[in-house]
Amino acid sequence: MNKKITTTAILIGSSIATIHIINNVHTSLCTVKNLLKNSENRYYEWRFGNIRYQKKGSGSPLLLVHDLTAGSSNYEYHRLINNLTQKHEVYSIDLLGYGLSDKPSMTYTNNLYEQLICDFIKNIIGKKTSVIVTGESVPFIIMACHNNPEIFNKIICINPQSLYLQNQIPSKQTNLLKFFLEIPVLGTFIYHMQMNKHTIEKTFKEEFFYYPEEVKEKYIYNYLEAAHFGNYNSKYAFASYIGKYMNMNILHELKEINNSILMIGGQEKKDIQTIIENYKYYNPAIEEIYIPETKHLPQLEAPDAVLEQIDMFL
Repeated sequence: MNKKITTTAILIGSSIATIHIINNVHTSLCTVKNLLKNSENRYYEWRFGNIRYQKKGSGSPLLLVHDLTAGSSNYEYHRLINNLTQKHEVYSIDLLGYGLSDKPSMTYTNNLYEQLICDFIKNIIGKKTSVIVTGESVPFIIMACHNNPEIFNKIICINPQSLYLQNQIPSKQTNLLKFFLEIPVLGTFIYHMQMNKHTIEKTFKEEFFYYPEEVKEKYIYNYLEAAHFGNYNSKYAFASYIGKYMNMNILHELKEINNSILMIGGQEKKDIQTIIENYKYYNPAIEEIYIPETKHLPQLEAPDAVLEQIDMFL
């Protein structure tokens, strides 16, 4: 009996050690290019960790906030920034748990990001600011703008998350998924299986871009690096995302917000017109525009068309 226990323990230990080595090798391969590191990076020492951001240009302040999908970072806006700096003081950040910002082992929520954005505007920008935001980050920007209207100017939302999905809250099933992802070694291995080059490339070609042939390899490698920078802690934001902890109901705030809001939709993104119409039902003042032949990331796929709409609105 003791021999069986010893043998089992050795096998389990060996398996864990092997997975640990695989995790180390995978992380190293995904981050070896150092694509996201450059001399323009700055860091805001926030109470939950250092926040990477870049500041360029002069004029009215404009904050760029990326999506909450794994691998997202301020790279999402790199094809817009240089043109925006001609009229604006542009700030592009990596949210806590994303990109080159710190990735503490904690639960990430929309309220956390609401606090981060408000603190960043107050402490770093120091002026009333317009915001461009993508996808699932839209709710906490709406919430922050409602609760702190004195620091926000105009809001541009690119392919906002549906109001129905925002209302989904953590359940036993999603909590179980979050628990497994946060397990040391094994959870990291599961995360690496989800966040590899193949899956990111597939997401770009099927969901992010209308023309798959327009997806550049550098986009995939930048997202891959952002998803793995920070070693094992890179999985915690994804675990909270899968666990539905980043969702929030914003119907009350959406009804009451008085800021000018433009919603830009990728015309070929599934259900986007219905999604934006639902926003307009609760706030009829919202303006809308659709970028032809684009899906979830028109700022990467058709930056000139997006810039034209941004210039007219701002």
